[in-house]
Amino acid sequence: MKRRDFLAAASASLVPVMLDGFGLKAMTSQSALVRSLLQTGALATDRVLVIVYLNGGNDGLNTVIPRDQYSLYTGLRSNIAIPENAVLALDGNPATGLHPAMTGMRDLYNTGKLSIIHSVSYPNPDQSHYRATDIWMTAVDANVTSDSGWAGRYLENRFPGYPVGYPNPQMEDPLAIQIGYLTSTALLGSQQSMGIALSDPDSFYQLVGSGGTTSPGDVPCCDAGELIAFIRQQQVLSVGYATEIKAAADAGQNMATYPDASAKNSLADQLKIVARLIHGGLKTKIYFVSLSGFDTHSTQVDPTNVLIGAHADLLGKVSTAISAFQQDLKLQGTEDKVVGMTFSEFGRRANSNNSRGTDHGVAAPMFVFGSNLKHRTFGQNPDLANLTGQTGNKDITMQIDFRRVYTDILNDWFGTASTTTNSLLFHPFPTISLFSDTVETVASGNWQDKSIWTVGRVPFANEYVKVNAGHTVTISQNTSVKNIRLDGKLVYTGSYSVQVTG
Repeated sequence: MKRRDFLAAASASLVPVMLDGFGLKAMTSQSALVRSLLQTGALATDRVLVIVYLNGGNDGLNTVIPRDQYSLYTGLRSNIAIPENAVLALDGNPATGLHPAMTGMRDLYNTGKLSIIHSVSYPNPDQSHYRATDIWMTAVDANVTSDSGWAGRYLENRFPGYPVGYPNPQMEDPLAIQIGYLTSTALLGSQQSMGIALSDPDSFYQLVGSGGTTSPGDVPCCDAGELIAFIRQQQVLSVGYATEIKAAADAGQNMATYPDASAKNSLADQLKIVARLIHGGLKTKIYFVSLSGFDTHSTQVDPTNVLIGAHADLLGKVSTAISAFQQDLKLQGTEDKVVGMTFSEFGRRANSNNSRGTDHGVAAPMFVFGSNLKHRTFGQNPDLANLTGQTGNKDITMQIDFRRVYTDILNDWFGTASTTTNSLLFHPFPTISLFSDTVETVASGNWQDKSIWTVGRVPFANEYVKVNAGHTVTISQNTSVKNIRLDGKLVYTGSYSVQVTG
């Protein structure tokens, strides 16, 4: 059924509806909302971001395994190290492999639909779950706080005045959707969340009520009643958008095979809903999904077989879910409009503990998935011979600030002006060229992030110097020449004047 036909056929009263077990509520065909929605259709080509939160701090070193430093790797974590012959090889990248549970994501990498971003963190990292998560979701420096999230600020800038005047003919659908009970900090605007949450039916109905308003008889007194009333007010838009969500769910189809209920893969269940809504034409810009359990201080691996255990189960669920989701988008014909990214609040230490687990660490890999990625690897495997931390605690050093990833998503995926992005993220951050072939260099000082092809510091003209891929930059002024290839390798050093060739 087409979305327009569904709306025209809507019943004359509010009716409860369900979407894969998540509660919604449909409105009447006579409402002003529905009449306004009938005037426009979805823009099928509009771009979408899917954020996948790996809650708890994922162990990056058993996720993306440095095959070129295998002896150092096993020396740091002999009780949980993945056997070398079990590590999944990556096409064109013999130095790096994936955990054996990640066959789906291995295949995406080999077909150019998955990027690995090595050693992602931020300066002065925090190892508290709460604070570290807050930093990633708000995109602030470690010594700063913010009441709004990075994605929420973007949506607030793009859709000014929200929620007043929304839905409207220009944007009739939710700006963002989180599968769960409440929206995350990442989706907060300056006044309220810029998204809505879809939860199970009982919880949704209890919070929203019949129309998003409250009366003294509906709620208990005092603080508890005020809290329920506030949450109901925040969920009014959930009721207002329910018809559009239901219409998209009816129009959309899942064309790929997802794990069945016996697999208990909640991430796959969430991404299945997201794919269905995208295929149904919902114009929502950002979806937020999550999987918990990554705080693996103990029993990360099975005591008799390191190839199985809690972490292997989690990585298998992530890989299977993302692989099925990407295949679904391909079969639907929607994959060119969607990009996804994973993040976790921190990595874990390079050295394991005596409980067959890993403790809170610093840097870890991120994954970006989609059909529009330009490169499959950013940065290099962490240098296991040069780790940081106090005696007994070995931390992986940051190569890439996570806000550089956000910068590329805002600038190159969503088309935000760079000056606006700088304001949204509180600082300018150089590109890592997720979606472009631009090599960006920044003036003054020594080369930063050596051997990472996406950025270097050039003492030239005190300004940004952008060079297309395939060109080389050489510099003098008592600085070694750095010719950098797209795979991140330093191919020549010397001393020359500044010039751009290619």
